[in-house]
Amino acid sequence: MPKRLHYVQHVPFETPGVILDWARERGFEITNTRVFLNDPFPSPGKIDLLVFMGGPMSVHDESQYPWLVEEKTFLREALSLEEGPKILGFCLGAQLLAEALGGEVFPGRYKEIGWFPIEFTPAALAHPLFEGFPERLNVFHWHGETFSLPQECLHLARSEACENQAFLYEEKALALQFHLEVTPEIVASLVENCPEDMTPGPFVQSVEEIQGQPELFETAHEYLFRLLDAFFRL
Repeated sequence: MPKRLHYVQHVPFETPGVILDWARERGFEITNTRVFLNDPFPSPGKIDLLVFMGGPMSVHDESQYPWLVEEKTFLREALSLEEGPKILGFCLGAQLLAEALGGEVFPGRYKEIGWFPIEFTPAALAHPLFEGFPERLNVFHWHGETFSLPQECLHLARSEACENQAFLYEEKALALQFHLEVTPEIVASLVENCPEDMTPGPFVQSVEEIQGQPELFETAHEYLFRLLDAFFRL
Protein backbone atom coordinates (compact mmCIF):
# COMPACT_ATOMS: atom_id res chain seq x y z
CA MET A 1 0.00 0.00 0.00
CA PRO A 2 1.24 3.54 -0.71
CA LYS A 3 2.15 5.78 2.19
CA ARG A 4 -0.52 8.37 2.98
CA LEU A 5 -0.02 12.08 3.60
CA HIS A 6 -3.02 13.95 4.93
CA TYR A 7 -2.99 17.73 5.31
CA VAL A 8 -5.31 20.09 7.15
CA GLN A 9 -5.81 23.40 5.36
CA HIS A 10 -7.38 26.34 7.19
CA VAL A 11 -7.88 28.93 4.44
CA PRO A 12 -7.85 28.69 0.63
CA PHE A 13 -4.71 30.80 0.24
CA GLU A 14 -2.39 28.84 2.57
CA THR A 15 -1.85 25.57 0.74
CA PRO A 16 0.85 22.95 1.36
CA GLY A 17 2.86 24.38 -1.52
CA VAL A 18 5.86 22.27 -2.48
CA ILE A 19 5.15 19.74 0.28
CA LEU A 20 2.84 18.14 -2.28
CA ASP A 21 5.65 18.02 -4.85
CA TRP A 22 7.82 16.21 -2.31
CA ALA A 23 5.01 13.79 -1.46
CA ARG A 24 4.22 12.96 -5.08
CA GLU A 25 7.89 12.36 -5.89
CA ARG A 26 8.04 9.87 -3.04
CA GLY A 27 4.87 8.01 -3.92
CA PHE A 28 2.52 9.22 -1.19
CA GLU A 29 -1.23 9.05 -1.54
CA ILE A 30 -2.46 12.57 -0.70
CA THR A 31 -5.72 13.39 1.08
CA ASN A 32 -6.91 16.51 2.87
CA THR A 33 -9.29 18.17 5.26
CA ARG A 34 -10.17 21.73 4.21
CA VAL A 35 -11.89 23.07 7.29
CA PHE A 36 -13.18 26.12 5.39
CA LEU A 37 -15.25 23.67 3.28
CA ASN A 38 -16.31 21.61 6.32
CA ASP A 39 -14.41 18.54 5.13
CA PRO A 40 -14.40 15.71 7.71
CA PHE A 41 -11.36 14.63 9.68
CA PRO A 42 -10.16 11.08 8.96
CA SER A 43 -9.03 8.38 11.35
CA PRO A 44 -5.47 9.40 12.30
CA GLY A 45 -4.43 5.76 12.64
CA LYS A 46 -4.59 5.33 8.87
CA ILE A 47 -2.20 8.20 8.08
CA ASP A 48 1.59 8.07 7.75
CA LEU A 49 2.30 11.81 7.69
CA LEU A 50 -0.13 14.42 9.02
CA VAL A 51 0.48 18.06 8.11
CA PHE A 52 -1.23 21.09 9.70
CA MET A 53 -0.93 24.25 7.63
CA GLY A 54 -0.99 27.92 8.60
CA GLY A 55 -3.82 30.42 8.74
CA PRO A 56 -4.60 33.97 9.90
CA MET A 57 -6.72 32.86 12.86
CA SER A 58 -5.50 32.18 16.41
CA VAL A 59 -5.67 28.85 18.21
CA HIS A 60 -7.90 30.73 20.69
CA ASP A 61 -10.56 31.69 18.12
CA GLU A 62 -12.84 28.72 18.79
CA SER A 63 -16.02 30.82 19.00
CA GLN A 64 -15.35 32.32 15.57
CA TYR A 65 -14.06 29.07 14.05
CA PRO A 66 -15.88 26.15 15.75
CA TRP A 67 -13.92 23.61 13.68
CA LEU A 68 -10.90 24.42 15.86
CA VAL A 69 -12.46 22.33 18.65
CA GLU A 70 -12.74 19.26 16.43
CA GLU A 71 -9.30 19.86 14.94
CA LYS A 72 -7.68 20.01 18.39
CA THR A 73 -9.39 16.74 19.36
CA PHE A 74 -8.15 15.15 16.13
CA LEU A 75 -4.59 16.38 16.75
CA ARG A 76 -4.52 15.12 20.35
CA GLU A 77 -5.81 11.73 19.21
CA ALA A 78 -3.05 11.52 16.60
CA LEU A 79 -0.42 12.43 19.22
CA SER A 80 -1.72 9.78 21.62
CA LEU A 81 -1.41 6.87 19.18
CA GLU A 82 1.59 4.66 19.86
CA GLU A 83 1.82 3.72 16.19
CA GLY A 84 0.35 6.98 14.94
CA PRO A 85 1.43 9.28 12.12
CA LYS A 86 4.38 11.59 11.97
CA ILE A 87 2.98 15.08 12.56
CA LEU A 88 4.22 18.32 11.03
CA GLY A 89 2.88 21.79 11.84
CA PHE A 90 3.60 25.08 10.05
CA CYS A 91 2.88 28.45 11.69
CA LEU A 92 -0.71 28.05 13.01
CA GLY A 93 -0.08 24.31 12.80
CA ALA A 94 3.00 24.73 15.01
CA GLN A 95 0.97 26.75 17.51
CA LEU A 96 -1.72 24.05 17.59
CA LEU A 97 0.99 21.47 18.29
CA ALA A 98 2.46 23.61 21.05
CA GLU A 99 -0.93 24.03 22.73
CA ALA A 100 -1.76 20.32 22.39
CA LEU A 101 1.52 19.46 24.14
CA GLY A 102 0.94 21.83 27.05
CA GLY A 103 2.55 25.04 25.80
CA GLU A 104 0.93 28.48 25.71
CA VAL A 105 0.17 30.50 22.59
CA PHE A 106 0.24 34.28 22.94
CA PRO A 107 0.98 37.47 20.97
CA GLY A 108 4.66 37.87 20.18
CA ARG A 109 6.63 40.96 21.07
CA TYR A 110 6.97 41.62 17.34
CA LYS A 111 5.16 40.64 14.22
CA GLU A 112 7.48 38.79 11.88
CA ILE A 113 6.50 39.09 8.22
CA GLY A 114 8.93 38.54 5.37
CA TRP A 115 12.31 36.90 4.86
CA PHE A 116 14.38 36.82 8.05
CA PRO A 117 17.10 34.41 9.23
CA ILE A 118 16.58 31.73 11.84
CA GLU A 119 19.43 30.35 13.90
CA PHE A 120 19.46 26.63 14.63
CA THR A 121 20.27 25.61 18.18
CA PRO A 122 23.29 23.38 18.94
CA ALA A 123 20.81 20.60 19.77
CA ALA A 124 19.26 20.93 16.31
CA LEU A 125 22.60 20.91 14.49
CA ALA A 126 23.61 17.77 16.40
CA HIS A 127 20.38 16.00 15.43
CA PRO A 128 20.05 13.81 12.30
CA LEU A 129 17.12 15.98 11.14
CA PHE A 130 19.46 18.86 10.39
CA GLU A 131 22.55 17.08 9.13
CA GLY A 132 24.28 19.34 6.64
CA PHE A 133 22.18 22.40 7.51
CA PRO A 134 23.89 25.78 8.02
CA GLU A 135 23.83 27.48 11.41
CA ARG A 136 21.55 30.18 9.95
CA LEU A 137 18.96 30.02 7.21
CA ASN A 138 16.88 32.77 5.64
CA VAL A 139 13.22 31.67 5.75
CA PHE A 140 9.79 33.14 5.20
CA HIS A 141 7.67 34.27 8.17
CA TRP A 142 4.10 35.49 8.55
CA HIS A 143 3.00 35.46 12.18
CA GLY A 144 2.03 37.71 15.06
CA GLU A 145 1.67 35.05 17.74
CA THR A 146 4.22 32.72 19.25
CA PHE A 147 4.30 29.92 21.83
CA SER A 148 6.14 28.72 24.89
CA LEU A 149 8.21 25.58 24.46
CA PRO A 150 6.25 22.56 25.73
CA GLN A 151 7.94 20.27 28.23
CA GLU A 152 9.87 17.30 26.84
CA CYS A 153 10.33 19.08 23.50
CA LEU A 154 13.67 19.83 21.86
CA HIS A 155 14.19 23.52 21.04
CA LEU A 156 15.43 23.67 17.44
CA ALA A 157 15.54 27.27 16.22
CA ARG A 158 15.16 30.92 17.14
CA SER A 159 15.19 34.27 15.37
CA GLU A 160 15.93 37.81 16.49
CA ALA A 161 12.20 38.50 16.76
CA CYS A 162 11.03 35.15 18.14
CA GLU A 163 12.77 32.76 20.55
CA ASN A 164 10.75 29.63 19.78
CA GLN A 165 10.79 29.05 16.04
CA ALA A 166 10.78 25.24 15.99
CA PHE A 167 10.66 22.18 18.23
CA LEU A 168 10.63 18.39 18.05
CA TYR A 169 8.52 16.14 20.24
CA GLU A 170 9.65 12.51 20.70
CA GLU A 171 10.85 12.29 17.07
CA LYS A 172 7.15 12.15 16.24
CA ALA A 173 5.96 15.75 15.91
CA LEU A 174 7.84 18.63 14.32
CA ALA A 175 6.66 22.23 14.71
CA LEU A 176 7.96 25.04 12.48
CA GLN A 177 6.79 28.59 13.16
CA PHE A 178 8.29 29.66 9.81
CA HIS A 179 7.50 28.62 6.24
CA LEU A 180 9.74 26.58 3.94
CA GLU A 181 6.86 25.37 1.78
CA VAL A 182 5.68 28.64 0.27
CA THR A 183 5.84 29.50 -3.41
CA PRO A 184 5.76 32.97 -4.98
CA GLU A 185 2.06 32.40 -5.66
CA ILE A 186 1.30 31.59 -2.02
CA VAL A 187 3.22 34.65 -0.83
CA ALA A 188 1.34 36.85 -3.33
CA SER A 189 -1.92 35.43 -1.97
CA LEU A 190 -0.90 36.21 1.60
CA VAL A 191 -0.10 39.79 0.61
CA GLU A 192 -3.47 40.04 -1.14
CA ASN A 193 -5.58 38.41 1.59
CA CYS A 194 -3.86 39.67 4.75
CA PRO A 195 -2.76 43.27 4.05
CA GLU A 196 -3.92 44.32 7.53
CA ASP A 197 -1.09 42.24 9.02
CA MET A 198 1.56 44.38 7.38
CA THR A 199 1.69 47.15 9.95
CA PRO A 200 5.07 48.90 10.23
CA GLY A 201 7.54 47.23 12.55
CA PRO A 202 11.20 46.22 12.80
CA PHE A 203 10.45 42.74 11.44
CA VAL A 204 7.78 43.55 8.85
CA GLN A 205 9.09 43.88 5.33
CA SER A 206 7.52 45.80 2.48
CA VAL A 207 5.73 44.03 -0.35
CA GLU A 208 8.72 44.86 -2.56
CA GLU A 209 11.16 43.23 -0.13
CA ILE A 210 8.92 40.18 0.34
CA GLN A 211 8.40 39.56 -3.36
CA GLY A 212 11.77 40.78 -4.62
CA GLN A 213 13.96 37.86 -3.52
CA PRO A 214 12.91 34.91 -5.72
CA GLU A 215 16.17 33.03 -5.14
CA LEU A 216 15.20 32.47 -1.49
CA PHE A 217 12.31 30.19 -2.47
CA GLU A 218 14.62 27.70 -4.17
CA THR A 219 16.91 27.49 -1.13
CA ALA A 220 13.96 27.08 1.24
CA HIS A 221 12.54 24.25 -0.89
CA GLU A 222 15.88 22.45 -1.02
CA TYR A 223 16.15 22.40 2.77
CA LEU A 224 12.48 21.52 3.20
CA PHE A 225 12.88 18.39 1.04
CA ARG A 226 15.96 17.37 3.04
CA LEU A 227 14.13 17.97 6.31
CA LEU A 228 11.04 16.02 5.24
CA ASP A 229 13.15 13.07 4.10
CA ALA A 230 15.01 13.02 7.42
CA PHE A 231 11.84 13.48 9.50
CA PHE A 232 10.03 10.62 7.82
CA ARG A 233 13.07 8.36 8.42
CA LEU A 234 13.14 9.03 12.20
